[in-house]
Amino acid sequence: MNRYVNFKKQEEQQMRASGVLLPISSIPSDYGIGCFSKEAYEFVDQITKGGQKYWQILPLGPTGYGDSPYQAFSTFAGNPYFIDLEAFISLGLLTEEECSSCDWGGSESYVDYEKMYNSRFRLLRKAYEKYNCEEDADFQEFVKKHSFWLEDYCLYMAIKNEQDNIGWNEWPKELKVRDPQAMDQAKERLADEIQFYRFQQYWFYKQWSALKTYANKKGVEIIGDLPIYVAFDGADAWANPLLFQFDEENQPVAVAGCPPDAFSATGQLWGNPLYNWGYHKETGYQWWIQRMSHCMEIYDMVRIDHFRGFDEYYAIPYGDSTAEFGKWEQGPGLELFKVLRKNIRHLNVIAEDLGYLTDTVLQMLKKSGFPGMKVLQFAFDKSENSAYLTYKYDHNCVVYTGTHDNETTKGWYRDLSRHDAAFAREYTGCKGKSADECVWGMIREAMSCVADLAVIPVQDYLCLGNEARMNTPSTLGNNWKWRLTKGQFDEETIKRMRRMTKIYGRIQEQ
Repeated sequence: MNRYVNFKKQEEQQMRASGVLLPISSIPSDYGIGCFSKEAYEFVDQITKGGQKYWQILPLGPTGYGDSPYQAFSTFAGNPYFIDLEAFISLGLLTEEECSSCDWGGSESYVDYEKMYNSRFRLLRKAYEKYNCEEDADFQEFVKKHSFWLEDYCLYMAIKNEQDNIGWNEWPKELKVRDPQAMDQAKERLADEIQFYRFQQYWFYKQWSALKTYANKKGVEIIGDLPIYVAFDGADAWANPLLFQFDEENQPVAVAGCPPDAFSATGQLWGNPLYNWGYHKETGYQWWIQRMSHCMEIYDMVRIDHFRGFDEYYAIPYGDSTAEFGKWEQGPGLELFKVLRKNIRHLNVIAEDLGYLTDTVLQMLKKSGFPGMKVLQFAFDKSENSAYLTYKYDHNCVVYTGTHDNETTKGWYRDLSRHDAAFAREYTGCKGKSADECVWGMIREAMSCVADLAVIPVQDYLCLGNEARMNTPSTLGNNWKWRLTKGQFDEETIKRMRRMTKIYGRIQEQ
């Protein structure tokens, strides 16, 4: 008997459900970026009122250069930008004046990450200096429970600050290779800075746990997002070099990316370190067990990015300026997920299976029992025979109008060719030609199809254009910034959302 159960049975929920996609950073707040503030709780109330069962977010890790949540300094740590400053005001650790007097940027609709960096850490430092970590039993228990990743992360960040934020591969050799004596000296020299980073993580997880508990009590489950790879400039790669394809000097032998295709003549060079899968197997995939156990503790379900990479991964020689000369290598395949299933009681996974998929990937996905992803924006082309047309779906999948990497549906529709726009209108039964009508037609198509779960970005419910796009892949400088403004997610939209959800059987009203 196949130990992998289908999505519906795995979740033990009603067969049909729906949710929304909105990053934490996009929640309205008074201090420059979305966080675990009262507005996050209000958003839970709003989507509950709108009949939604799931809230999907983006990775929660601490971001660095480029601001991408998919290039975090740690796969375990949380982003200190998301800590609610109001909690510190109520505890007397900060004042309203200290928070409001900071420069958070000139727009309520977009995050200014440079201003965020300069203001947030200064305020967090003030709060830390007034907080007595040593006398907080909960803090001490947190540090003890999470020591397997927390100590390496905090030491890494403290050294990184000391080294003017350069990448760890440029640190002095004794720090780069973690010489035991150099590590002991750094821990002593940077003890206060290390404690400051422990403080940040304690409050991040304390507040996130409270928000998740609130959502769960309201009947809303959280879908997290797990990048398959970790960042090279991060604590995971620095602290655990044996997990990766590194040489004797801890330099990568090869890095991750995608080969050339119709969209990119030179391919995509991501630059993430590749896993040494032989070592992972020798250790019983212990690091992956820890990583996925952590995910299942902080989320109810997790989307695994680039699922294909577990079957085969594209290895690009380190130092190449393009992805043209990489080659496909064998990944761990289904063996990894058998081990994870055996060691993790509730392994609720969505497999990001977009793009070109080989027969072996499709077999791995089928045998895993995990639901794959369908993106409606991919369905409408000249062939009129795309695999993403809804009549080709089975139940065990998650359908999206678009993802964080897509244009908003309104922006997408405006950029379609005349043929593709006409086909989209015809397929979705949208009689008018306005972009807003087409967006709601796409939402209706997603909600009405057979997929067990439909997830709609909030931008699409609001019929926003590409000014609200979250990310344009392979670009830097203008991504991950969009935010809701207060009152923008209004009652009329919520009412229409609920009606759409009810009509297509994704909610059971009492």
